Amino acid sequence: MTAAETGRPFTVEPWCVREPALHLEAMGQTESVFALSNGHIGMRGNLDEGEPHAIPGTYLNSLYERRPLPYAEGGYGYPESGQTIINVTNGKLIRLLVDDEPFDLRYGTLNRHERVLDLQAGTLTREVEWASPADRTIRVRSTRLVSLTQRAIAAICYEVEAVDAPTTLVVQSELVANEQLPQRANGDPRVDAALAEPLVSEQHRSESAGATLVHQTRQSGLRLAAAMDHEVYGPESTKTSSEATEDIGRTTVIARLKPGETLRIVKYLSYGWSSRRSLPAVHDQVRAALAAARFTGWDGLLAEQRAYLDDFWVTADVEIDGDAELQQAVRLAVFHVLQAGARAERRAIGAKGLTGDGYDGHTFWDTETFALPVLSHLAPDAAADALRWRRSILPQAMERAEQLGLAGAAFPWRTIRGHECSGYWPAGTAAFHINADIADAVRRHVAATGDLEFEREVGLELLVQTARLWRSLGHHDSAGQFRIDGVTGPDEYTAIVDNNVYTNLMAQLNLRYAADVAARNPRAASRLGVNAEEMASWRDAAASMRIPFDETLGVHPQSEGFTDHQMWDFESTPAKKYPLLLNYPYFDLYRKQVIKQADLVLAMQLQPDAFTSEQMARNFAYYEAITVRDSSLSAATQAVVAAWTGHLDLAYDYFAEAALVDLGDLAGNTDHGMHIASMAGTWNAVASGFGGMRTDRDGISFAPRLPSSLPRISFGVLWHGRSLRITITADEVEYRLVSGPPMRLRHHGEPLALADAPVVRDMPPVPAVEPVEQPHGRGPRRRHPG
Repeated sequence: MTAAETGRPFTVEPWCVREPALHLEAMGQTESVFALSNGHIGMRGNLDEGEPHAIPGTYLNSLYERRPLPYAEGGYGYPESGQTIINVTNGKLIRLLVDDEPFDLRYGTLNRHERVLDLQAGTLTREVEWASPADRTIRVRSTRLVSLTQRAIAAICYEVEAVDAPTTLVVQSELVANEQLPQRANGDPRVDAALAEPLVSEQHRSESAGATLVHQTRQSGLRLAAAMDHEVYGPESTKTSSEATEDIGRTTVIARLKPGETLRIVKYLSYGWSSRRSLPAVHDQVRAALAAARFTGWDGLLAEQRAYLDDFWVTADVEIDGDAELQQAVRLAVFHVLQAGARAERRAIGAKGLTGDGYDGHTFWDTETFALPVLSHLAPDAAADALRWRRSILPQAMERAEQLGLAGAAFPWRTIRGHECSGYWPAGTAAFHINADIADAVRRHVAATGDLEFEREVGLELLVQTARLWRSLGHHDSAGQFRIDGVTGPDEYTAIVDNNVYTNLMAQLNLRYAADVAARNPRAASRLGVNAEEMASWRDAAASMRIPFDETLGVHPQSEGFTDHQMWDFESTPAKKYPLLLNYPYFDLYRKQVIKQADLVLAMQLQPDAFTSEQMARNFAYYEAITVRDSSLSAATQAVVAAWTGHLDLAYDYFAEAALVDLGDLAGNTDHGMHIASMAGTWNAVASGFGGMRTDRDGISFAPRLPSSLPRISFGVLWHGRSLRITITADEVEYRLVSGPPMRLRHHGEPLALADAPVVRDMPPVPAVEPVEQPHGRGPRRRHPG
């Protein structure tokens, strides 16, 4: 399918995202979609020459600058400063002069321009044919990668061919710190001032074909180094020189080409940072990484990248028959989730990964709830490291809990390095569910991997401190029920409520799991000060947890009294007034029945055993009618529960919305980075929704169902070191053990033994269900025919 047919910049192809012509109006979106990352380094898909651009961006995971948090009125416990990811030294820049004319696509004649993100090779390629204003025609081809195997390395192969006449080329390959950024929309001048030129030069050196720059952030005091080196292939007369100043390292290559001749430059880049290591140590670190990359060579880096991804896709590939656009979107989604965490290595996985500056580069609870389950089943080492990062910030979380008068740990709602960075106190202070989300990510990771050592050495401490938080936050009422009052659940249109069902169910699980793991590991628990009395108090709180239920309506209220609130007037709300938070005061949203994103429905996805099938169906119908999806987190969850409750065509619609949020720029903000949680939710919609996958300590089970419009879906999972592939059609499902020892699973409740030969089972009929309704004008775009 062509870009013109989709109305988007990209063609529809199974294993790549292709932009066949330059779309300046969509440049912010394409920069995000074409971003390359390995979880340590992130590079937006900017043009090689740097301009034109929407947002230039090169990021290092967790490298941030402090900035003030403005308050109209302060209050006890408000964070005093925030943390913002910064654009670090840009090594992508390769400027070109053609007979003294700058290679700038806004001038001259652009005969051809194509970019391709190859999801199997892990590269971004670009091919250009351009005639300068002086009518000199050249062809440029570049290939860019951020290495998944060498954590500190990125590289670019840049080739220029003279086409119609002898041409003098000057290539300026650069490292640039403190580059000028676009004005922040609606920015606070204090914040803008704090982020202007955040890097202070400490050292600059040039080599024969490269340079190294070392800087330190002004406020946060973090030290970073960036280094480059080059291999140059051209006519014998080609000349190369390098220079460095405080904020610029530059290697200049000059060549005279005859028609048909090519100048080829391979640029190796290395990045590193530290809050502790000395300047010489950080400098030597990046130079050593650069030496290793040059030893591997450009072809070696390409081969390593392809081998890494070939191995990953054996399990991770999702095949969607009958919808080519969705097939492309799902693979792109899985690719970006991998990029966000592959080499993060005990640092945060942000809501945008390292693809843009959205949300200031912060990580939220959706990392644990949406992204880590995917990584636990496709790249478990990355998931384990993300949870190790959570353990590393326990001291800050425990300090925050003490500040709030609570025991245990209160993890931040949004952060980069462990400190709460939200000035919006109903979430930054009261969204305590993040604690249970982290505990649940531990539980699901251990269920997927069987790694009991990880559970003991990493998970236990997280579980103990989060359980202590719940025990001190809640209390037993006069009826003996354990209440958790004055909190904010996932739905940000309903804040500071009593007994949010999602929060209480997740806290209940947290308390039980903490007690179970502590009981299985008494010596380790004892070192954390846990005794039998404390474990008993956790079990008691869990057993008596209050879970509100509206007997009149036969549904669970999202929180205490929620179903008694006035209904929002959806019929009188015009489309231009969405998202509601930008057009209506929060106090009006808080006191009415209107949902930003799945909350009670997310509780059903994560805690299905807490609901009967009848309750799940009634709850889903009730909350469908009041959920407006002003958050990209919602559609994937609605897809899963729609599939479970028999609304398969609706599940398909929501699945497509989650998958296409960035390829289609459905939220209108892809220019600030990819929606990593929605990308992850896309995989969850396949595996948990249509595949009916559930996991626990007793094993893994599937209850597949397909919408009529999709003839076949196939997906893979890692389970206790095994690789499985599940292929679903309208009539049957095939379970195949790709690698690993024999195992057992369940198919719609039926036990199965899986060994060398695939096992095929019939698909049970899907019972008919009554359709559900969405708020006026807020239904998903119909994906299915009819």
